[in-house]
Amino acid sequence: MEILLATFTTLFSVVNPFGAMPVFLTLTEGDTPQERANIGLKACLYMIAVLTVSFFAGQYVLNFFGINIHHLRIAGGILLMRSAFDLLTPGGNRAKVSDATLEESMHKNDISFTPLAMPMLSGPGSMAVCIGLFAGHLSYLDMGFIILGFVLVALAAYIILMSSLRLTRFLGRPGMAALARIMGFITLAIGVNFLATAIKALFPGLTH
Repeated sequence: MEILLATFTTLFSVVNPFGAMPVFLTLTEGDTPQERANIGLKACLYMIAVLTVSFFAGQYVLNFFGINIHHLRIAGGILLMRSAFDLLTPGGNRAKVSDATLEESMHKNDISFTPLAMPMLSGPGSMAVCIGLFAGHLSYLDMGFIILGFVLVALAAYIILMSSLRLTRFLGRPGMAALARIMGFITLAIGVNFLATAIKALFPGLTH
């Protein structure tokens, strides 16, 4: 249960489905509630697939390129900290998708995979977290709990996306900004933890 809770809390703050709400509302503005629900469901299913593939295949990709898992955690920590600073800086919260990509997506028949599943919900930060979760000593039960954590994050993201219109109206711009700061602070703490854990493993003499 500790693995399940750690997976959910870590990934949820990095995925940050609240940040995907404005894009989801913009791209589904002319859709019916049923079409919007189908798009949200498919996006969350794609997200589970991307995170699961990252979790299982990521370690083999690192081995192929000769990259140590601790090096990835340092890179992931820096990436998470940069994303966190964007959320914490007033007016510095840059969108995960460019205006050109957003404009192009408005003319697509299916937006569930791109840009919703990637990169809005399962971007480089969340993929790095999933790769970092993989360890050789994990049992099949541990892996099952981690995958269940992915599913729970996707379920929470689906509920938030389906409630995005009401949440946006309820929170307003100040509430959304405050929520971004909270998610940014949590993401910053996760990034620092990634860095500290990797540095401790690479340089054990520093802890003495």
